[in-house]
Amino acid sequence: MINRDIFEDLFVLELANNHWGDVNRGLRIVKEFGTVARYNNVRAAIKLQFRDVDSFIHKDFLHREDIRYIKKTLDTKLSRDELAQLTEAVRRAGCVRMATPFDERSVGLCVALNVDIIKIASSDIADWPLMEAIAKTRKAVMVSTGGSSLKDIDDMVAFFEHRNIPLAINHCVSIYPSEDSELQLNQIDFLRQRYPGHIIGLSTHEYHDWHSSMLIAYAKGARTFERHIDIKTEDKPFSPYCSTPEQIAQWFQAFHKAREMCGAPATQKAPSPQKEIDYLTTLVRGVYAKRDLSAGDVLTDEDFYLAIPLQKGQLSCRELLNDQVLAKDIKADEPLMVDSMDSLYNRDENLKKKLFSRGL
Repeated sequence: MINRDIFEDLFVLELANNHWGDVNRGLRIVKEFGTVARYNNVRAAIKLQFRDVDSFIHKDFLHREDIRYIKKTLDTKLSRDELAQLTEAVRRAGCVRMATPFDERSVGLCVALNVDIIKIASSDIADWPLMEAIAKTRKAVMVSTGGSSLKDIDDMVAFFEHRNIPLAINHCVSIYPSEDSELQLNQIDFLRQRYPGHIIGLSTHEYHDWHSSMLIAYAKGARTFERHIDIKTEDKPFSPYCSTPEQIAQWFQAFHKAREMCGAPATQKAPSPQKEIDYLTTLVRGVYAKRDLSAGDVLTDEDFYLAIPLQKGQLSCRELLNDQVLAKDIKADEPLMVDSMDSLYNRDENLKKKLFSRGL
């Protein structure tokens, strides 16, 4: 029996443009989006792109900067050590390690770096040498179907089914960015009916809002979701199909709203009543300073301890604290509050409201 659990309610956050070939920028993106995922209580994969550039581009075209894809591939090239550093950062952020390999050598790198899930891009759904290499890894596979023929999808699904490899199939419109009128969300129904043994998802590139397609896709049965992510900085362009940390937080919150509105099927545990959650929250330990701390300090395990009671607006044992930066001075034994942190916790008004509604 194929294990589909690895894909259930999984969010795939793809580092757009290979974070412009800047490993430090990539590490910052991993940290910020890992924090967003943790505080919105979702399971997220952060996906890298692997290319063995020296063999991926024909030697006669290595200097053809007039060809956009070649220039972009060369400009965003990363070393094996840099990709290893980013993959480890994804693990440390509590996210699933995921990568799209575009050539056979990069499939080997997925194995070497212990990538959990391999993604097949829409452009490679009929690249049989690449899929043969991916299948030999025995790793779970996710595939996007943008621009594909029905025969290509049928053949690909049969290929992985015969090898008993977990497979998720994403409806995708490979238009960057996509208009709302181009999303074709009814294709989720089609894929679910045609491939009932697999998780069906949505890989989406629209840019007008971060709520509507989530609500519709979840109600239609999509259970894995993908978007490109990036951060806005003055030195790099920001693609309109990408999502900022704040927008991804809205996307996650729309997912929770969709689940709430759809309710739990008989195959899942029903959501806990709020009164039960409120009661259990009174037993949760809050975070207190072990010693005097200063604004700008980067928190480690040595800087805080956990104890009851949990106070309104206070961070708890449920939040990720290591490597977070203080925004103000804190005295020993004082609670660490959400507005004490220089992080996304303090900038997300919905999250702040939630933290100030719990505890004493």
